[in-house]
Amino acid sequence: MSTPEANIARFLHSRSIKKGHPEDTLIYKARADARSYRRVLLPNAMQVLLISDPDSDKAAASMDVHVGSFCDPDELPGLAHFLEHMLYFSNEKYPEEGSFKKFLVAHGGDSNAYTSCLNTNFQFEINADHLEEGLDRFAQFFICPLFAEDATYREIRAVDSENSRNHKSDIHRFYQLECHLTSRDHPFHKFSTGNIHTLEEIPKANGIDTRAEMLKFYQDHYSSNLMCLAIYGKETLDELQKLAREKFGAVKNLENKEVHFRGEPCSAEHLQILVKGVPVAEGHELKIMWPVTPSLIHYQEAPWRYVSHLFGHEGEGSLLALLKQLGWADSLCAGEDSCLHFSFYVVTVELTNAGQKHMDQVVALAFQYLSLLRKEGVASWIYKEIHDTASIIFHFQDKYSPFYYTSNVAENMRVYPPEDWLAGALPRQFDEKVLKEAIQQLAPERVRIFWYSKEFEDVATEVEPWYGTKFISQKIDDCVIKQWWSAEPDPRLHLPEPNAFIPTDFDIVTDAESKVQFPYVLKKTNMSTLWYKPDTKFRTPKARIVFQLNCPEANSTPEASALTRIFTEMLLDYLNAYAYSAAIAGLNYSISPTMDGLIVSVHGYNSKLMDLAQKIVHVIANFEVKEDRFIIMKEMVLKAHLNCQFDQPLHQANYSRNFLLFNKFWHVTDYLDAMPKLTAEHMRQMLPRILSRVFVECFISGNITSEDSENFLDHVEKSLTEGPIVRSQPPYSSQLMEQRVMRLEDGANFFHVVPGLNPEDENSALSLYLQIGLDKMDLDLLTVLLVQLMYDGVFHQLRTVEQLGYVVSVSSTNHYGVTGIEFTIQSTSKDPQSLEARVEAFLEKYAATLQEMSDEEFQKNVNTLIKNKLEKDKNIWEELEFFWLEIVEGTLLFDRYEVESEALRHLKKQSLIDFYSRYVQGDAPHRRKLSAQVYGNKHLEEYKAIKEPTPCTIIQATQSDDIKVVVATENGVHPTENGDAPKHKEGGHEEVNPRTEAQLIDDLSAFKRSQSLYSSLWGGLHPVYKK
Repeated sequence: MSTPEANIARFLHSRSIKKGHPEDTLIYKARADARSYRRVLLPNAMQVLLISDPDSDKAAASMDVHVGSFCDPDELPGLAHFLEHMLYFSNEKYPEEGSFKKFLVAHGGDSNAYTSCLNTNFQFEINADHLEEGLDRFAQFFICPLFAEDATYREIRAVDSENSRNHKSDIHRFYQLECHLTSRDHPFHKFSTGNIHTLEEIPKANGIDTRAEMLKFYQDHYSSNLMCLAIYGKETLDELQKLAREKFGAVKNLENKEVHFRGEPCSAEHLQILVKGVPVAEGHELKIMWPVTPSLIHYQEAPWRYVSHLFGHEGEGSLLALLKQLGWADSLCAGEDSCLHFSFYVVTVELTNAGQKHMDQVVALAFQYLSLLRKEGVASWIYKEIHDTASIIFHFQDKYSPFYYTSNVAENMRVYPPEDWLAGALPRQFDEKVLKEAIQQLAPERVRIFWYSKEFEDVATEVEPWYGTKFISQKIDDCVIKQWWSAEPDPRLHLPEPNAFIPTDFDIVTDAESKVQFPYVLKKTNMSTLWYKPDTKFRTPKARIVFQLNCPEANSTPEASALTRIFTEMLLDYLNAYAYSAAIAGLNYSISPTMDGLIVSVHGYNSKLMDLAQKIVHVIANFEVKEDRFIIMKEMVLKAHLNCQFDQPLHQANYSRNFLLFNKFWHVTDYLDAMPKLTAEHMRQMLPRILSRVFVECFISGNITSEDSENFLDHVEKSLTEGPIVRSQPPYSSQLMEQRVMRLEDGANFFHVVPGLNPEDENSALSLYLQIGLDKMDLDLLTVLLVQLMYDGVFHQLRTVEQLGYVVSVSSTNHYGVTGIEFTIQSTSKDPQSLEARVEAFLEKYAATLQEMSDEEFQKNVNTLIKNKLEKDKNIWEELEFFWLEIVEGTLLFDRYEVESEALRHLKKQSLIDFYSRYVQGDAPHRRKLSAQVYGNKHLEEYKAIKEPTPCTIIQATQSDDIKVVVATENGVHPTENGDAPKHKEGGHEEVNPRTEAQLIDDLSAFKRSQSLYSSLWGGLHPVYKK
């Protein structure tokens, strides 16, 4: 048997462009893919894939450079990642800092990059008409970057901020611990993100110039012969080829050889180990992993896909089904964590509290399942199912964003031969020997078990150096290894049955309404509304059924709301064994709680879609409360609420803002108080009450007939009204089922402060919200246009220049029809009040920016917004999701983008200036501000100064440029004598100065009671709702 290293060498040789791969290699593509492709080798040996899509509104490109964090010098961890950041700043041809991002935003584009072990990937997207200049700017990253010294200093802090954001993330902590417990001689052992210590403080102490080393790293590794470029545009292939040669021909070819990292990262001491680690969040996670031969070596045989299909199966006879039956696991996933030179095969189990006590038996069952696979041998019929489903999904794949498509393809170009750049690891060749060898690699003596739980806090005596994760590692006894080898499979474990959900009918339905452009009401009763829209655009064998059960009792109390969520989790649990095969075959479903009940969505190939949808309805109508599953689902939901304290501070700030704005919104503390007392009997009593009054809002769309749609809705109504458990009726006319939003008064300037829920998290966060108004097209469009104009300036000034934090953004919001503008910043360097001061300073100066903007610049941005709105849907799901949002939000403006675009064509620059002066700038008469602030442990003194002021303190002002940010004391909202919030005189906007009347919200409930509400758009304002 050949060695893994020999196999890898042969594979690397096979994908060489100079070894038997002419430029005219036929690229295997999906049968439904109408795009044209061409492979090109530039004179500088850069590999290029050209993708011509004449129908595309967007163009994109991605460059994958074959160097990553494994190449970091030992003395500079994180250098490759830092270089990725620096390439975006400036270059000799376009020296203005941040000009690339500014250009993209002005033309409907975006960009991103990531650094992996062996590669660094850069990508951008732009409106299709501007691809040429976008490529010219992008190419300069790899031709003449400047690496300015002051930018170096600032971006080290951005990398450090990014690392700080990840510091309390268990995903990052677990990964680094798994790296830590490998050979020090292997690059997998390294810390790859970098921080201020590895990139500035330690190098400086050792006499190392980080910038000089970065330049050397760039010059040594960024060679055109180690780059793969994917370009996506509406131009012809000849035109795209000309652009590629012109723009990227100047990238230097250093004739470098790709760096290879031989050997496995694990030596003998790192195998046959059990590691107990302490997580940040609540919960118990078990990871069973083995170092294995990368599947890339046999990618057409796809050995690990075969193993994962069985190990990760969730149907009857599977490992997960048995663990759930025993009450030991909530979920299980299995798959390869792959790299070109080595891989790990990983089985991850989310343990229940009971499962935590039976970890040994869980691992034993995993090895018993492996024993079953060895005993049963490789099943060719199972491989055929995997091949058939993968082929169907590949050949009927939906178009998606060129931004992500080019990035995925460029990375494929690095690892696959040219003919498979699109297909990747599509299973095509059954090879019993290869599959058996894969299973044999999962041997007990090669296992690495990582077991994470807070129960190990007292026994974990070691600390991982980069993230501070506490752990303890021990060898697994040889006698246990022998037991795992010799164990007979549990009789409840068996291979899956043949998959009945694999689609067989791909005919396109011809319906009488096939020319209809928008959804329409096909049927309406006192209990339901059925919207219907056949697929007239994409002509694909796919459909979607989505229905929302609006139940007035579902959110009536915290207990009812918690039981509704547990109910949805139990539904998913009951359906899982049946519906898992459907998901494998490309037929997916979801069940989620809403503010007023639950929403069910079924989408995918229409061949078996109705069967799955009817099964879900049957389970709802015939729901049985099983005591053991209720306990486990309640435990899972309770952990999710407990883990809110470990959310990123920016998410905590957004949660506070939403709680303050939404009328029907129970606080997480209400759930934590209510849930421990809930029992299965409560569910039995409450569920019939929740489902006693139901209104069904249903939308059926795609490759499905109107007759089948009506029949399905009839089935839903009959099941709910004549079920054995519930006998649903329509809601009473007075039972309102809509979410409403607090209407802040003109001049409102509220702020709410809380300490971060995780006392160990240094990060603070600000969510500064400016409320605009309810569903007025002119205000909505001005809001979106203003955010588009400010986006680059906010990022450049507050993140790049001032280095306030890694997460800095401005966005438009729409909460149930109420438009707003939100600034979000997460930071370790500044407290939330200081962050707010910097946002206000930016807004003060931006008024002049608007005034000075040329008419040409204004019109260019308007045209960009119009193009973005008129961008064609890339797949059926984008179209249907837009229609569904119009339905559930009650606006029903199905030609919204056309109507809004026409309105934008008549928009004048002065209208935007007036809008800014009336709603946004600091002294705007209609300004309505709500600031949600979360204080991390580095800024608790500032928090205490607000919450515990001295007796003589009335206000505390923080000076920032010309902006005075005023902080009120704990007296908070000052009600009038009748208990209402202060009112402003009609038309008396001159009396309001929002910057000197900041009001602290100390009592959340009192604040919400003091505010008026916006009206609801749902269920009455549009003519379709009128009887």
